[in-house]
Formats: sequence, C-alpha cells, structure tokens
Amino acid sequence: MIRVLIVDDHPVVRDGLRGVLEAERDIEVVAEAGNGAEALARAAATPVDVVLMDLRMPRMGGVEAIRALRDVDPAARVLVLTTFDTDRDVLPAVEAGATGYLLKDTPRDELVRAVRAAHRGEAVLSPSVAGKLMGQVREPAPEALSARELQVLTLVAAGSTNRDAARRLFISEATVKTHLLHIYAKLEVRDRASAVAAGYRLGLLRT
Repeated sequence: MIRVLIVDDHPVVRDGLRGVLEAERDIEVVAEAGNGAEALARAAATPVDVVLMDLRMPRMGGVEAIRALRDVDPAARVLVLTTFDTDRDVLPAVEAGATGYLLKDTPRDELVRAVRAAHRGEAVLSPSVAGKLMGQVREPAPEALSARELQVLTLVAAGSTNRDAARRLFISEATVKTHLLHIYAKLEVRDRASAVAAGYRLGLLRT
C-alpha cells in the first residue's frame, strides 16, 4: 500500500482528495493536516510514502514544510498539489525537494498516476509547470552533459524508471544510476525532480 498524507488548509479539498485516492486498492490515506506544522507532526507520528502538499497555508507554508520534512521523514516523497504555478511558487518548491508539482485542476486519473509515480521516485511536473521552468533565464550549465547523460535525463523527465531507461538505452541499471549521479553533480542538484527542473530551466529539455 502507498501511504499518503494529505496537507491542505481546506477541509473540503482534503475530503475530496481522500475520496479520490481511497477508491484505489493500492493507496491508503493515513493522515491529514491543515498546515505545514501539522504535516510535520503527522509524518513524525505515522510513516508515510507520499505527501500531497499544498503551498500557501497558515502557520507554516508548503515550501518550508518540504524542507523540514527531510529531517522528519527523509524517505517521504512530496507531491505539490496547488492552484498556483507562478515562478515564485514553482522554483522554491522544486528546489526544496518536491518530487513533483501538479495543479488542482489535474484530472483525477492523472493525480492517481502521479501519486504512484512519486512513490517510485519519478519526477512529475504538470505541463504548465514545465513551461514555467523553461521560461526561466537560461544560464550555462556548470558543466555540459554528455550525449548519454542527456538521453538519461530526457527519459527521466518523461517518467522512465532506472530500469526503463536501462532497457531503452541497452545499458545496465547500474550504469543509469552512475549517469544520474554525474548529472546531479554537473547540474548541482540532489535528486531527479531537481535535475528535471534544471534541465528545463537550462534549455536542455523541451516539453
């Protein structure tokens, strides 16, 4: 079961999300929170796999909570689900460590797929968010990616797992992991979602 924590300051939204997710056999909503501070307390008390995180909330917002969650439950994946896709919302959330970023008008089937993808550690970005990242000022990468590294990053951005990428590129899964480590180092990021975000920002990826 994928254990989900829903964080949103609107009870009606939380109820709606619970109804969508608990209709799936492999997903269980184990806790809810109305702000970031409550989310950290819930995560400390109950192990969770995926956190559905709103951004603008009282007491503690989503970005601050994402950063703090690393210490409380480093294994938890954070999937931002918000109505805001401005530059000042998207980039801080991704840089704080969010695995994905979706808008609340996302169709329910896509939301469910995104929760499963986030649980697998895959980067999940809505098209408008990817467009925002592409629209950022493009700075030269600290070090250019090799052709193979760019292929790996492109597949990761498309939602491929390490195993999928290895099969499509006819290389071992261990080699894919090595390429990812090199990509992280060159783009000065820590994880897959940040690497994809940097790829769009630097013009290495296209929607």
